[in-house]
Parts: sequence; C-alpha cells; structure tokens
Amino acid sequence: MKINISRQYIYILFLSLILLIFVLLFSFLLLIPEGKEYRIQRGELRAISKDVRRYKNFDIETLELLKQLQSDNRHIITALENTFSPDRFQKQYAGHFKTLVLEKQIKSEDKDGFSTYDVNTSSQINSPTSFYNFLDAINKSDWIISINFPIKFKRDAEMIHSTFSMKVYNNKKDLNTTTE
Repeated sequence: MKINISRQYIYILFLSLILLIFVLLFSFLLLIPEGKEYRIQRGELRAISKDVRRYKNFDIETLELLKQLQSDNRHIITALENTFSPDRFQKQYAGHFKTLVLEKQIKSEDKDGFSTYDVNTSSQINSPTSFYNFLDAINKSDWIISINFPIKFKRDAEMIHSTFSMKVYNNKKDLNTTTE
C-alpha cells in the first residue's frame, strides 16, 4: 500500500513542526525565565506601593497637623516675626504704669535660631495689681517677651518703684532666601 501524501501537506507539516519547535524554544528559553523575573518584580512593586501609600498617608497626616498647629498658634507665629519697637512698647503699656522707662536694647547671644534682646525697664506703679495686669497684657502682646526674675519693688510714699528686665525673642530671618 502506497501512502499518497502531497507535497503541500509535507511542507505544511514541516513548517508546523518548525513553528512548534520555535514556540517551545521561545517559551522555555525566554517567556518562562522572564515570567519568574516578572513575579519577583511584581512582589517588589507591591512592597514599594505599600510603602508609598504609607508615606503618603503620613504626609497627609503631618500636613493636617501642621495646618492645625499653625491655626492654633497663629498669634505666636506672627509675634515671632514682629521686630521689637521700644517706642511702640512704651505707648502700648504706659497705661499700666505711672511712668515707664526702657533702657536701650542690649543684644544678647543668639540661641536655638532666635535672636534675643535684653531690655531693662524701670517703672512707677500705684499697686502690684497694675503690674500683674501688665503681665497679663504682655502675654497677649505682639512680641514674645519673657520677664526675668528678680523683679525689684521699692515703696516710696504712695508709689511703688519697680525694676525688672525682660527678654524679647525674634525669629532670625532666613539668610538663604533669595531677594527679588
């Protein structure tokens, strides 16, 4: 018995066999190793995406906290930016004292990013309550001021002479900013 297979079928069978071998070689030599590498990289990408989401959430929480602190402490932030004016200070707080005299500012050492000024004052008051009212008013002032101890009170007939020193804190201007 003679098998009669035409040439076209032999060519198609041969071409199919070559294509099958090519597909098998392509899959085992290229696709499967790249698939393993893909799975490894996909795992790394998931870990990186998780870290990015965590950092993004941290960034959002930190930004919300910053905005909350800025709104809660707006008065303090603006007070740090104001420069101290002795004339304005005397005009603003002269009502608490009979007389208020400020000595010249003595620049003291800069600490922790703040420039501080020592201001020595002497005043005459009617009663200690007016001095305490002055201290309450200082807390709401346009500057960050700390009253240093000792505060000396000396009675002179109907008046009380008080002498105290205070420090005025200013935020140092950033020297790295560009001026336009």
